[in-house]
This record gives sequence, structure tokens and C-alpha cells, in this order.
Amino acid sequence: MKKIIALLILIGFAATSYAKFTDSLKSEAYISHFGNLVNINYRIKTEKNATVAFFGGSITNMVGWRDMVCKYLSSTYPDTHFNFINAGIPSLGSLPHAFRLDKDVLSKGRIDLLFIESAVNDRVNGTNEQTQRRALEGIVRHTLTANPNTNIVLMAFVDPDKIDDYKAGKIPPEVQVHQDLAEKYHLPFINLAKEVNDRIAAGEFNWKDDFKNLHPSPFGQGIYLRSMRQLLQDELSKSAPAKLVAAPLPKATDDFNYVNGTYLDIHQAIKLNGFTLNENWKPTDSTHTRDGFVNVPMLTATQAGSSLELPFTGRTVGISIISGPDAGRIKYSIDGKLQPELELYTQWSKSLHLPWYLILGDGLSSGNHVLKLEVSDQHNEKSKGTACRIVYFLVNK
Repeated sequence: MKKIIALLILIGFAATSYAKFTDSLKSEAYISHFGNLVNINYRIKTEKNATVAFFGGSITNMVGWRDMVCKYLSSTYPDTHFNFINAGIPSLGSLPHAFRLDKDVLSKGRIDLLFIESAVNDRVNGTNEQTQRRALEGIVRHTLTANPNTNIVLMAFVDPDKIDDYKAGKIPPEVQVHQDLAEKYHLPFINLAKEVNDRIAAGEFNWKDDFKNLHPSPFGQGIYLRSMRQLLQDELSKSAPAKLVAAPLPKATDDFNYVNGTYLDIHQAIKLNGFTLNENWKPTDSTHTRDGFVNVPMLTATQAGSSLELPFTGRTVGISIISGPDAGRIKYSIDGKLQPELELYTQWSKSLHLPWYLILGDGLSSGNHVLKLEVSDQHNEKSKGTACRIVYFLVNK
């Protein structure tokens, strides 16, 4: 009931805000039809049963454009049974998405339409471009390998840094990554970052009073909805195909993309020395947590020198951790080769037990490897301790 009330309030605020909105630019200009949505069209009109998943960070998870897209589809096609999956988790970008795709999306059953966004958190989290490309390409290939009939829409949301890039005459690198992969894999792409920038530049509205934040105001959520609805109207106004059309899978741009990215159970770790397996971890302080990363199994250590080993098979290995006020640093090696010490504390750790994903080894040879990890006696000057809390190991076979 609370969610319904929140959605009604959101729609009301958005409608009120639009009263002063001057629509001098058209949403169509920011939609690239590199591909189509014929299969979701078939599912909706012929089978009248469709599953739509929304895969992103907090802008996806919050009450806003996602709920309005669900309402639009349900009201436009009342004879179709829709299953909507909210796979948005705050703070997570393309790197986490690539390794949680199995658990949070594909394990839910057949996915007919998948909306993906990671451009904002990839900038905020400082994810380098190579990792973005490997992650996003891996997500697309993993999804289409699991079900070549899935339609995918890539989107790039806006933040102040992207507006600064456009003002400087540059395309934000996260936007370019999304656009490049959408074009290669023939997927529709919506450049909402460029649209908001251009509308502000045209004087239609401003950031401070109208859009307000990278977590958009109700008005801003409405801007996002308009373009998504435009794409859906463009594609779903066409006649449904006679049958489903499987997507071709071209040769990968990067052979080290995370197409087989997945979680490896922490129970696979061996030679635990100072690490404790807590089957239902929750913090002992009052620091905030994220849903899905509390009251879950976790490998925890707070003392320097604590260590473990992980035998794994794959070309990439990493860890998904909780980075809180006492997060420390780790030392580690892969197959005996010592790697640089790695910081676990982040700029947000003071006030949040943050889900944080780190690649420890990439571009490895195919086959079996051994990760050895040890808690360092050094830590960030702002941290209260030397804790290491591992929720998942990450592998890409």
C-alpha cells in the first residue's frame, strides 16, 4: 500500500511540474534504434504473458520511472499478464551487475525484456573503461546466451559529471561504452544523459529547481519515463511477428569480457586462519546496510594476519565485500604471484556498510588457479580497523 501511495504522489508531482515544461526538443532524438523489440511485442500481443526485468542501481530501485513503465505497460495491455522484476540495488554498477546477473535476474525464469543502466554508478564508483566494457559486454552476451529471444534496452542516466563533459564538448566515457555495445549487439539505446543536458541548455528546465539530483525529482523521473515510453510506443505499435526471432551473437569485442561472470560460494574457501564463517551476518554497530547484504552468509575477519585460500577455475577472480567504518586492506597472491595491497575502505564507508566489488585478477589463463588472501596490518587513516568481510567470491570462467 505504501508503494502505491508513493507512486500516486510521484505521478501527481510529475503532472504538476509538466505544467511549466516547454517541450522544445523531442525524445525521439535521444533514442537510437540499433535494434528492435520484436520478441517482447510477440510475448505481449500473441502469448499475452511477459516478464520485464529492470537491472541497475538506486535510480532503478527507487520509486520512479520503473514503476511508471510498469504502470504504462499494464494499463496499455490489460489482457497481458506481466511479471515485473526489480533487480536494482543501490550503489552497484556494471562490474557488480556482471557477476550478480545469474542470481538476481536469470535465476528468476524467462526474461523477455531487460532494461539495463550502469552509467551513473560507473562514474561515481570510478570503474575504469576497460572493466566497464568487459562487464557490460559480458552482461549482454550472458543474457543472450541464456535466452537469445530476450530483448535488451541499454540506457545512460545523467549526473553532474556527464553534464560537465557535454559542456566541455566531450561524450562521457560511460555513455560511449553503452552506445558502442548497443550498436554492436543491435540493441535500442536511450541517451538520457544527453537529453537532460540538451533540455537544460535549451532552457526548458534547470537542474537545481527541477531535476534536482542524480536521483531525479518526480519531474526528472517523468523525463525518463517519456523517452522510455516513446521507445515502447515506437516498437510496440508495429505488428507482432509471426514467431520469435533469436538474436545473433557476433564475435566478442573483448575476449576477456565477463560473459560467464557469476558468484562463487564463500563456503568454497579453504585454510581459514582468523576468518570466521558467519551464516547470518549483521553489523554490531548502528551503521546502515543494503538489502541483500545483511543477514546473509559472510566470511569475516577483523585481525591483521587473518588469511584464507580459494581454489577456482576461471580467467577472472574478485571479491564482493562489505566496506564499513572499520574496513581495512588486503594482501593477496594468485598462483604464488604477489599483487599490490588493496584498499577496502571507501569514501562512503564511514556511514554505510557498502557492497563493494573488486577485481583481484583479470585476463588469467583458462584453467585452475589459487587465490591466497591475507588481511594487512595497514588501513586507511579514516578507518576504525582492519576488517575484511566477504559476501561472495567473483569468477568468470
